[in-house]
Amino acid sequence: MSVQKQLLTWALRHWVKPNSLRNQDITASRALTARVPFRAKLAPGWRIRAEHGTALKGEWIEPAAPTHVGCILYLHGGAYVAMSARTHRSITSRLAAWSNARLFALDYRLAPEHPFPAALEDALAAYRALIATGTLPSHIVIAGDSAGGGLALALLLALRAAKDPPPAAAVLFSPWTDLAATGKSIIDNDAADPMFFGSWVAAVARHYLADTPATNSLASPVYADLTGLPPLLIQVSDDEVLLDDSRRVVANARRAGVDVTLQVWRGLPHVWQMFAPILPEGRAALHSAAAFIQARLTPARADAGLAPG
Repeated sequence: MSVQKQLLTWALRHWVKPNSLRNQDITASRALTARVPFRAKLAPGWRIRAEHGTALKGEWIEPAAPTHVGCILYLHGGAYVAMSARTHRSITSRLAAWSNARLFALDYRLAPEHPFPAALEDALAAYRALIATGTLPSHIVIAGDSAGGGLALALLLALRAAKDPPPAAAVLFSPWTDLAATGKSIIDNDAADPMFFGSWVAAVARHYLADTPATNSLASPVYADLTGLPPLLIQVSDDEVLLDDSRRVVANARRAGVDVTLQVWRGLPHVWQMFAPILPEGRAALHSAAAFIQARLTPARADAGLAPG
């Protein structure tokens, strides 16, 4: 256990977790998360490029002289109501460089102004736009954290239903997959989770769900049949109230014959990867995810005549 982790969990428990008991309005939540202090630390030769297209709205993290085959489509967290591509640069800048793959972070529409299925529609449009601009599906890995992790899984289900070609794999950081908040860890980890109380989960879900049942499988993919999905990597902490959102998905995936890897880290906060600038465990988790991505994109680079990154 690093000293940084001990200090971080103490700070979150005292300054962040109490907010999950308050009925904080969306405007205040957005203002708070917009002040996320961690910034990208770009690798030499990499850049951030804004994209303002209709389907591709967000930002690229890419080599200044693009020569790499392989693309990560990243879907940020924020309970579907807050945060952005910009707030997640501490994850996306490292994941791109360490995976040696360009990354597009999508700014999907947020609730409550745009409830379900707006975010899913935007993710589906972005994936199709990447393919339309020349990226092969087998050269794409989808990744996301928290709500974005659940959205990434929902995107895989939507692609399967539409008979679109699937990506090479998906990486999910502490995914929120059950908006009905029925996992046992919602109660069991209520005290242990340094960031959220379990009662917050179902309350905030209503902003995205609106009139949609919380058990709709495209809003809560834990209720879906996962047959035919590509390989999955899921990272979650054993202290999270959302721990069972990952464990239940993994059990469902294995029953469906999906290649799924679950990494349960000890004593860390929700989406600890975001704290990579100060947290050794955050950097280690991202390195592990990057190795998974590289392994799935190596065939794409071989096809293009490039050495693995």
